[in-house]
Amino acid sequence: MTALKKQFEAAQAEVQNLQQRPDNETLLELYSFYKQASDGDVAGDKPSAFDFKARAKYNAWEARKGMSKDAAMKAYIKLVNHLKSS
Repeated sequence: MTALKKQFEAAQAEVQNLQQRPDNETLLELYSFYKQASDGDVAGDKPSAFDFKARAKYNAWEARKGMSKDAAMKAYIKLVNHLKSS
């Protein structure tokens, strides 16, 4: 396992123990970086416009299209570290 992957997994654990719950926009950002790092570019059909939560998550992930998995891991780690220091 690479050092980056270990840092990414550590950040996943740390995000569960944040003192304050991030706002919805930040949660979508975390989600999109996580999905891009884990699964790569978005796949599947876009959810219905009436399923607001699923649609927002899909759109956030879709915005990361083309970002490498390593870059997404680094961005996720950086965001978690920022949230920990806030």
